[in-house]
Amino acid sequence: MGNHALIYGASGISGWAIVNSILNGYPSKDAFTKVSALVNRPLTREMALWPDDPRLQIVSGIDLLKGSQEELEKTLKEKVPDVDSVTQVYFYSYKQIDDNDAECKTNEAMLERAVTAIEKLSTKLSYVVLPSGTKIYGCQMLDKFPFANDLPLRETLPPIPEPALSELFYYNQIDCLKRISKGKNWNWCEVRPDNIIGFVPNNNAYCLAQTLALYLSLYRSVEGEGAKVPFPGTEKSWVNKYNESPQDMVAHFSIYASLHPEKTASQSFNVGGQEDNWKGKWPVICDYFGLKGTGPEENAPQPGAYIAAHRKEWDELEQKENLKKGSVDSDITHPGFQYYIMTMFDFDRQMSMEASHKVGYTEEIKTPETWKIAFDRMRQAKVIP
Repeated sequence: MGNHALIYGASGISGWAIVNSILNGYPSKDAFTKVSALVNRPLTREMALWPDDPRLQIVSGIDLLKGSQEELEKTLKEKVPDVDSVTQVYFYSYKQIDDNDAECKTNEAMLERAVTAIEKLSTKLSYVVLPSGTKIYGCQMLDKFPFANDLPLRETLPPIPEPALSELFYYNQIDCLKRISKGKNWNWCEVRPDNIIGFVPNNNAYCLAQTLALYLSLYRSVEGEGAKVPFPGTEKSWVNKYNESPQDMVAHFSIYASLHPEKTASQSFNVGGQEDNWKGKWPVICDYFGLKGTGPEENAPQPGAYIAAHRKEWDELEQKENLKKGSVDSDITHPGFQYYIMTMFDFDRQMSMEASHKVGYTEEIKTPETWKIAFDRMRQAKVIP
């Protein structure tokens, strides 16, 4: 038997890309013999744009917080065919809770329950991949960002200062993996992307590419082809440097790491594309929609507010182009996220990719390609015209 990948949270921006990458032959057609995609909300293969492949099984309705550990194991055993052959676990389940303490405890418990269950059910478990992100470097601290003088960001930096440290569940989860993997015959690593650019089949609270795709599709429809679109951020956020993380690159590195435990075990890895800024990207993004992206201006339209103000036109466009309904007013989309990323994150935060290069992962996905792939997928899924 070959490798059997089990993905918790397979409809999210990274989980989706892991499934998609494996089914599309990364790193090779025969690297995996089975892919179990676990999702919370029901999802069809067609909706997800995944290839028709006998290796894929989509399993919905497994709640990692419900019932006892024994009950979770029993559910997984009943619902996931051949769960006893799982070799790799990719963990993308996340529960957002406003109370930091509860969020830390809950997300640690979910990870521990999820991994312990597979460890119990499959003697073949060899690797667990855990995602984190640049919050581990304190990017969410904005003007108190602790490593402004330590760029590019490296995985060897110390933990962020309190109280931010205790408010971030990543540390709980990393400690959990260290603890539960002791003396076991499986390994793990932690993968640190910055803002992930990609496609999600269901809406996602933190999908910047979708927010911009909806906004720019509507903008073109209302203002006409070739219209000028000012950048909806500030002079400062227009030029600050950082690395975006293409969803395929995050997936490819995660799969690569899980197949090379001898190089990657118990380590953390930054994953991102080329260092860039909005000044370089915004015109490229707008060009995809036949628009002319320009620099920041006083009173430039904000995507969320623009969509709200032209809601009638969006509904007409949706109907005319036979688009998927519910994309602009999903209850799980986070309207403030785009503003946060494009305006408030106005400081340099570029990452070093040295660690991932050192273990042999050297793939490059350039900025224009990153956004084009995401938008093409949205077009195929009828999210945008």
